[in-house]
Amino acid sequence: MDAALRQRFGNEDPVGKRLHLGGMGSSSPWLTIVGVVAHIHYGALDAPSRVQVYWPEAQPPSNTMSLAVRTSVNPLTLSSGVRQQILAVDPNQPVYQIRSMEQLRSDWLSQRFLALLLVGLFAALALTLAVVGIYGVMSYAVARRTHEIGIRIALGAQHGDVMGMILSQGGILVAIGLGAGIVAALGLTRLMTALLYGVTPTDPLAYLGAAVVLALVALLACWIPARRAMRVDPMVALRYE
Repeated sequence: MDAALRQRFGNEDPVGKRLHLGGMGSSSPWLTIVGVVAHIHYGALDAPSRVQVYWPEAQPPSNTMSLAVRTSVNPLTLSSGVRQQILAVDPNQPVYQIRSMEQLRSDWLSQRFLALLLVGLFAALALTLAVVGIYGVMSYAVARRTHEIGIRIALGAQHGDVMGMILSQGGILVAIGLGAGIVAALGLTRLMTALLYGVTPTDPLAYLGAAVVLALVALLACWIPARRAMRVDPMVALRYE
């Protein structure tokens, strides 16, 4: 209601003003505004916002009605008492689908839980394969440079300089790969918009986390074999095939 009134009356005080709802038919009455409540998500958390108006049931009556009760204890423990109070007013009034807000929220979330679980499992599998692949490729590429590392050390190169050279060259390849991957991900994650709530497809924390993990794995794949190769005697490294 709050959002709807801001659209119609701006910053004016809406209390006391009259409102006509055309969606209630040609005979719909003019309603006098007696209060303003906060805007809510009606039906589903991810449903588009729409105008909500509360009016007395007698003004016009409906075939169904929902009663919300705020409690300080488990609401389901009061279900029998609420049912008795309703039947005391109207013995012929059916009372059904008594549920707590937690149950309503869980029902809505359960519809998306399986899909998100599968997406999460495939994402974890993809990340694992990417980590293993990057580590294998970078480790193999550095291991093949054992002969070169031996020559550089034999000619007087410092271990820190050799390590820095290998890490910088590996870092360039990692940066190129991450850049291409991020561009591709930005396009593909648009397809997941319908599965997301409260998170945008371009959530920076998700991109940053994945990029940091892959970059650390790639640099570790460069560092471990390079460190191992620099521990080898230069003469042994020069004979390495």
